[in-house]
Order: sequence, then structure tokens, then C-alpha cells
Amino acid sequence: MIKAVIVDDEPKAIQSLSWELSNFSNDIEVVETFSNPEEAILYLNSNTPDCLFLDIQMPTMDGFQFLERLSKKEFAVVITTAYDEYAIKALKHEAIDYLLKPIDSDDLDATIQKIKKHSFRMLNVSKIEEVLTNFNGKFDKQRITINSDGKLIFLNIDDILYVESDGNYSTIILQDAPKIVITKKLKEVDEILPKHYFFRIHNSYIVNLNKIKEFIKSEGYVVMQSNHKIPVARQRKSDFLEKL
Repeated sequence: MIKAVIVDDEPKAIQSLSWELSNFSNDIEVVETFSNPEEAILYLNSNTPDCLFLDIQMPTMDGFQFLERLSKKEFAVVITTAYDEYAIKALKHEAIDYLLKPIDSDDLDATIQKIKKHSFRMLNVSKIEEVLTNFNGKFDKQRITINSDGKLIFLNIDDILYVESDGNYSTIILQDAPKIVITKKLKEVDEILPKHYFFRIHNSYIVNLNKIKEFIKSEGYVVMQSNHKIPVARQRKSDFLEKL
């Protein structure tokens, strides 16, 4: 069963699309609807449906601005609008389909088939990722698997200097490579990293203990091999010293 969310500033349009989708109740279920895009963003940043039916023309922000505000887009996006000039732009924003209002039942059926294929593909990708992640966690203690920008990246833990929090994102700072930004909170990253090598030294930082060059006690920070200065939280200081 496909779980769908509808975002449209017009309640009548939501009602109409919900009714159309009810004709395909064996395939799809509308789990949430929103006429306020800000409320929809909050929901989608913490929930992952299978697909999103998104209106383009909304008064406070258009649909493309809406998509740019999302921290993750692991679901299929279907653009809905009464105008056809947005088709190319919709494809550029990785929408899997484009429906013109009023929505035709045959067109909607074809869209649902595309959503099914997308969901099946994402499920297979998730299974592969799970297998690879578990393999690294159980059999290779020197390497971790990170999902970033649609790719699985295999990192040697010795290449990681530290990880910095940025709200719903985390930035992995590497020794001799560009930094990597991932859509995981620092708490989630902390659960992935082996505790023998890494320590959450501050609410906003996890450091590789082997990459610390100095600990400036009087100032309360460590100096990494890259010369970056990372603060040590007072409440974590004693636990940190035990790790050294």
C-alpha cells in the first residue's frame, strides 16, 4: 500500500484529489493533507511517505521553493497544477510525474504505476544499504558506510578527523578529502561510529581520539591534527579524560 501526502493551498483541490485517489484504494492511501506548506515541511522532515502530491502555485511559496526546504526527499514527487508551463522545471526537480488539473483518472492511474515502480526501486536500494551497513559494522571495524547525496560512501575511520552538527545535518571532516554533508543528526552519527575511536566531546562535535594533537586544559578545547580547535563541554570533560 502506497502512503501518500497531498499539499495544496486550496482545500477543494485537496478534497478533489483525495476523492480521485479513493478510486484506487487498493493501491494508495492518503495519510496526511496540508493546505499550509510550512506545516507540511515540518511533517515531511520527520516522516517519510511513499509519495507527495504537490501543488505548484501556492501564495506563500511555490512548489519548487517548497521542495528546496525539505531536508530529505526519499519519496516520489508528483507535481499537480492547472498550468502546463511547469513541466520541464518539474522534471529538473526530479518529480516522477506531472498531473494537470482537473486530474484525469487514466492519467492518475499511470502515475500510480510510476509511484509503485519508484517505491519498489527505493525498497531494493534500502535493502542493499542495510546489508552493506551491517557487513561493515560486523566484519570491518576500520570502515563505516555513509549514505550521502544518493550514494553509499565507504569511509576508513582513520580518515575522519571529526564530525560537526548542523541541525538535522552533520558534516564529516576528513583528513585529506573534501568534507561530506549527510542528512543525519549528530546523535545518529554517534551511534554509527565505533566508541573505541570516537567520542562526543560536545553537543555539536564528535572527534576521532587518534587525531587529537593537543588538549588545552586552561581554555577547554582540543587541537586536532588539522589545527582545528574543538571545544570540550564541561559536563563531558571527565569522561573525555578517561578516554585519553
